[in-house]
Amino acid sequence: MTTEQFVLELEKIGAIKFGSFTLKSGLQSPFYFDLRDMISYPEILDGVAELLAERIKDMDFDVLTGIPYTALPIASLVSAKLGKPLIYMRKEEKAYGTGNNVIGKFKKGDKCLVIDDLITTGASKIETAEGYEKEGVVVEDFVVVIDRSANGTEELAKDGYKLHSLITLDEIVELLSSKNLISEEKVKEVEDFTKSLIKPKIAKEKYINPLTQKLMDKMVEKQSNLVLSLDVTTQTEFFDILDKCGEEIVMLKTHVDILDDYDENFVPKLQKYAKQQNFLIFEDRKFADIGNTVRHQFRNGVYKINDWAEYITVHMVAGELILKGLFEGIENRSAFVLARMSSKGNLLNETYTRKCFEAAKKNPQWVAGFIGHGKDVEDIKRFKKKFPGSELLMMPGVKLERGSDAMGQQYITVEEAVGGGADCIIVGRGVIKATDPAKEAKIYRERAWQAYKKRIKK
Repeated sequence: MTTEQFVLELEKIGAIKFGSFTLKSGLQSPFYFDLRDMISYPEILDGVAELLAERIKDMDFDVLTGIPYTALPIASLVSAKLGKPLIYMRKEEKAYGTGNNVIGKFKKGDKCLVIDDLITTGASKIETAEGYEKEGVVVEDFVVVIDRSANGTEELAKDGYKLHSLITLDEIVELLSSKNLISEEKVKEVEDFTKSLIKPKIAKEKYINPLTQKLMDKMVEKQSNLVLSLDVTTQTEFFDILDKCGEEIVMLKTHVDILDDYDENFVPKLQKYAKQQNFLIFEDRKFADIGNTVRHQFRNGVYKINDWAEYITVHMVAGELILKGLFEGIENRSAFVLARMSSKGNLLNETYTRKCFEAAKKNPQWVAGFIGHGKDVEDIKRFKKKFPGSELLMMPGVKLERGSDAMGQQYITVEEAVGGGADCIIVGRGVIKATDPAKEAKIYRERAWQAYKKRIKK
């Protein structure tokens, strides 16, 4: 089978589609390649495996893998044709038995060639490589059936990886056009979409969510993107630290339910400080229940959080209707959705993160942004790039120096966090446990704001 025959067979079985499709990256595409059904067409599956085997036979690798699920059966056939060992990684970490995440026999330091069906952006490929590298496997090359990216080769090259492909999007469009299987109008849509992928995004002057805009305005006004996480257990300590640090912060993150001496005087006093020191209030009550329950938790009970907190944290484990339960019928309140966590061993995987983005895209009026962590600048950039709109990124796990603590919290530097895309950094113990909290808060604010100004000038 030639590559031309392969493309025509894909068109015949409906694997090449035109319309409007949401990709894994969150982008809206006018076309979609769905190669999953190839497994039901033995001749096509064997044909593409033969093409891939010929493409990679002279490359240097010890083992090969396919990214689940579409590429795994393809990689299995290629493995058999070349006599090369196959390994693969579970999509979810194994919590029982041996606990192995990579299935198959390999040695530390083995070179692994990664096969996938498509590439649109390099993000998921890099995540795959990092997963194998954690297990001691070296990844240098990716081979895809179809390269539908605008600059996938360059994107992967920045992280030291090489991209190889059987056929490109342009070649597919040209072939289908020559066979009168695609209209000129569709050809133009595809070209425009591809060009849009490499155009720099123009910053929006106004945000869909009014609370997103409110925070941005406050950041500019105070020349600060520092959020103080004031997790202490007494009101005396709480307001003593606020006296010292309030002028440096754009937002205060509270955990009202950890105060041992909470009373009816706390909220009025907090609101007075917010007005005097000009900061916003973010109650980090992580709502994660059904709509009716969270509505009562937010609006009623002892704390009546809705009365005083402009922002709250939301887990999406209960589904997107949690947002309706919280915010329907009220104004000037919004959520930061927890899409990633900084603690070691947390259970928020990539699928969960994408679901958070989907919920925010459907409910932009209720989501001001996301809370998430990244291990380095490039990881944060890939994370931020997937945001569905103009949401802000709040990042915990930030300190003046890299490190970790005994409870599994992992820290990156202020410059890494903001340089990668964090709009605000969340700092707690780095300030409140310092010998001089006021001085430390000032250092965090100045470094974070300088990093922010440097990033937005690029």
